[in-house]
Amino acid sequence: MPSPTYSISDLARDLDITTRAIRFYEEQGMLSPQRRGQERIYSAKDKVTLKLILRGKRIGFSLAECKELIELYDPAHGNHKQLHTFMAKIAERRAQLQQQLLDIQQMQLELDTAEDRCLAALQEFDKKQPVSEQI
Repeated sequence: MPSPTYSISDLARDLDITTRAIRFYEEQGMLSPQRRGQERIYSAKDKVTLKLILRGKRIGFSLAECKELIELYDPAHGNHKQLHTFMAKIAERRAQLQQQLLDIQQMQLELDTAEDRCLAALQEFDKKQPVSEQI
């Protein structure tokens, strides 16, 4: 039984992305569809590649990182190198996110401090104003 093939519109619909995005990944050398005249014919491998790209993008990997991981795909050898590289990138991404979270929490504390100081200054200002000017 032959492997399934897909048109660009089939893939776009199945994966909820635009045909323009698929052409972009093709231009980047990440997909290699067959051609039938002007029509692109995508393989099951191309669909898996697109799924991996989209998953990688969702977890914050750059396109270059996605490409690197896809190029390491080697089912004949159990994808050992790909999996180790993927694990390293996951750890790196997790560390980046943890640092971003700490940065956000610090910024929230600084905003809280600035807000408290503004409120205190406004209350002090209101105390100094005569009652007739506060109304």
